Formats: sequence, structure tokens, C-alpha cells
Amino acid sequence: MSLRSVLGTAAGAALLLLAAAPAAPASADPYETVTVDPMGTIAPDGTVTLSGTYRCIGNSGAVFVSSSVSQKDPSVRHGIGGTRAVCDGMEHAWANSGKPSSDPVTPGAAQVEATVMELSASGGLPLPRFHAVRHQDVTLTQS
Repeated sequence: MSLRSVLGTAAGAALLLLAAAPAAPASADPYETVTVDPMGTIAPDGTVTLSGTYRCIGNSGAVFVSSSVSQKDPSVRHGIGGTRAVCDGMEHAWANSGKPSSDPVTPGAAQVEATVMELSASGGLPLPRFHAVRHQDVTLTQS
């Protein structure tokens, strides 16, 4: 299985956990942050690319920056990839790409959610620990 497949699967699992988990605070630690760039792109094949920066500290499990996008109906969110995060207290860039499985995303206004989330194994079951969450209005452009 390729790294891209593993990251995509992890991001998908993270989004499922996010849907089932209670609302996360804006940030678990004021020093931990995630940003979303104001512009994203849509490739001719429908692949959406989102980017930004993150900073996190103190992890014991795998940490990912996951992202999702919505348009028109805020209750319909499309998972857009996942990036493995390094929680060393430094600011790092992230970029996620993914192709929505249904209802194509179109150029124009969109809402993005980016989450820095750790899968912390507690009792054998990986549970989410949120380092930072950001909701951001963006503009998607055709690339």
C-alpha cells in the first residue's frame, strides 16, 4: 500500500472520528495552531488542493493535518487528504489534495476546516486528541 493510500485512509478515519467526537476547542494549547491559505485550487480532473501552516507540541501518537471543504450546503463536507504532522513546536507548511467522491467542488467561495489531530492509542483503541482546529472561508480557483 502506498504512503498516499495510507495517509488517505488515515485522513478518512480521522474525519469519521471527528464526526463522532464532541466539538473540539479552537486549540488545545494556545501555542498550537493551524492556518488555511485563503486560496485553494481545483485541477481539471476535479482534484482539490488546500494548504496552510501548523504548529503543535507534545505528541505520543501519529499526528495528521486533515482538511475538508464544503460549498452551498455546510452539512456536506468533502475530505481533502491528510498530511503527517511533526509536533516539534516549529511552524510547518501543509498541503492536502483529494478528489471529492460525490458532488464536484466548483470554483468560487468555499468553507474549509483544517484539524491537527493525534491518534493516541489509549487502551488499544486509537482515540482523537485535537491539537488545533481552524474554520476558514476560502476561494477555490481552477488551475
